Amino acid sequence: MKVLILSFLVILFDQVSKILVRLSLQYSKPYRLIGNWLRFRYIENDGMAMGLKVESQYFFIFFAFLTTIIIFVYLMRLRNESIQLRIALALILGGAIGNLIDRLLYRKVVDFIEVVISSKTWPIFNVADIAVFIGMGMLIYLVFFNKTLIRKNNELQQ
Repeated sequence: MKVLILSFLVILFDQVSKILVRLSLQYSKPYRLIGNWLRFRYIENDGMAMGLKVESQYFFIFFAFLTTIIIFVYLMRLRNESIQLRIALALILGGAIGNLIDRLLYRKVVDFIEVVISSKTWPIFNVADIAVFIGMGMLIYLVFFNKTLIRKNNELQQ
């Protein structure tokens, strides 16, 4: 399946960027990229998205592994559906696997992209998070606003 190449590229870019960050950035020190609103800051996140904490790392590993399997199976079932839907799922799959690799290897996820808007700092994120965010945005758009996909779903329900 060709869209799995996209998942592989997300995983590769995510892992290479995290290796480079670990090797070249001092922990927690900000490095300006564009003005004061975009910078790199290497941190290790042992929580969930947006810094949410849960007691057990095994929960994250189990949840990420289960999510990965479900998305992969769903992607296989949709191999004849719209390319946009498969791309969205491939991005989510690649991002989920990228962060799962970190959890399996380090029990933490490497985050390093920091955005500051009007003196408000967003939670620090990584390439895998960007892929999941874009994939989820595409998926939400396709499910709620794509008339072709809505029509197909209505036909299936009848």
